[in-house]
Amino acid sequence: MFDLSHFWGWIYMLFLITAIPVALMIILEKRSPFKTAAWLMVLILVPIFGILFFVVFGQEYRKTKKFSRKGLKGLNKLRTLASEQLREIGKTHPEPDHEILANENIIKLLLNNSNTLLTTGNQVELLKDGEKTFEAIFTEIEAARHHIHLEYYIFSDDKIGSRLKEILVRKRAQGVEVRIIVDDVGSWDLRKKYFADLRVKGIEIFPFMEVRFPRLTSRVNYRNHRKIVIIDGKIGFIGGINIADRYVEGMPKLGHWRDTHLQLKGDAAACLQVIFAADWYFVSHKNIYGYRYFPKFTEAAGTPIQISASGPDYNWEAIAQAFFVAISNARKKIYLVTPYLMPPQALLTALQTAALSNVDVRIIIPEKSDARLSKWCSFSYVEQLLEAGVRIYFYQNGFIHSKYILVDDSFSSVGTSNFDFRSFETNFEANAFIYNRAFSKKLQAHFMDDLQNSREIELPQWQQRSTLFKVRESLAHIVSPMF
Repeated sequence: MFDLSHFWGWIYMLFLITAIPVALMIILEKRSPFKTAAWLMVLILVPIFGILFFVVFGQEYRKTKKFSRKGLKGLNKLRTLASEQLREIGKTHPEPDHEILANENIIKLLLNNSNTLLTTGNQVELLKDGEKTFEAIFTEIEAARHHIHLEYYIFSDDKIGSRLKEILVRKRAQGVEVRIIVDDVGSWDLRKKYFADLRVKGIEIFPFMEVRFPRLTSRVNYRNHRKIVIIDGKIGFIGGINIADRYVEGMPKLGHWRDTHLQLKGDAAACLQVIFAADWYFVSHKNIYGYRYFPKFTEAAGTPIQISASGPDYNWEAIAQAFFVAISNARKKIYLVTPYLMPPQALLTALQTAALSNVDVRIIIPEKSDARLSKWCSFSYVEQLLEAGVRIYFYQNGFIHSKYILVDDSFSSVGTSNFDFRSFETNFEANAFIYNRAFSKKLQAHFMDDLQNSREIELPQWQQRSTLFKVRESLAHIVSPMF
């Protein structure tokens, strides 16, 4: 006769044999206490399935060096140039650039943590929303003479995607090289026929980190969230806008899609090319190098910019560290816009400390979101920020997907990184760091426009939200770090 007690005894032993080593692995990885506690709780509350869940979503690729850059041509030269800039920055010049000197510690940080070169020969244009962004991108692609490089998280086969496809096919027929990287999860709906059609026309396209059953592993949790374009090594685009109709037409339940992008002309485009070249080597095992792709820096007068990447292929969380220093250095104001407000503890404390120091800290987040779990987790941070004196605004005119920050008079950053632990710790991201008063004024005007379409949340009002509301926040706060 089958003894049920023996069956459950064996199940319990199996759980102990597997769960204990996994728990030790989680503890020894020295993650944030919050993440460690969350994963240990999953192992305890969801036996067996918790272990499988960890195998799929929980592994740390930065620590295991899964994304090796070994074999990438030009990497040693990049490190040499970064070292040279470190020695030069801060030296006395007849006419020192006050905007660079004012941000010297951030510039040095990015040189050290990600070999992010400082470029000065740049023109920057702030692009508001999808219509202006696509118009600018398509215009520059039409004018391309040597190469077009695109890297996107979402690449859709819709009206915008079809229009882009037609232009790229035409440019390839004219002899222009075209290379495309799309994230495999973000662009999951992109059919194989789309890839085949482009490849037949001579366009090189690769998915980033393919996720296919039965090979589902933790790679589903490490996504390429970068949205960059490089044309002829001289013109670049970076920001929050992917290739999809929603960025122009909005979405039925969310309404208008508000976003922010940058067009860069000059030396910064070559730095965007460095990021693309590293990702291209990872997906294709081919190197991109030579003066046609990397024109010599002009070092001309213009807007000082650093293009920084962050992700499992870097030893440090470069973008998060730069944000931390900028926020900690703030003396007047911090204006932040993000679709997902889920900061790591260090950045949360930095924002609270700034506000308690009488710095004008204002944050705009969406009231309606395209990601329910992220929405409720974002809401879970509102009360503690309000208590410190941070002013929180909920965007009303649709869904705001912009990702930018402005600190004091001459520091700003626009890019692909959300202000959340996934972008800072897990995803492959890229941001432009801009040290220029004139651009900061433009970005501040942009922020004030967004503010006009937002409602401010007052602490007494927020504290009166329902118990169900608070429960949703708390549950999202616990489980979000694991996704």
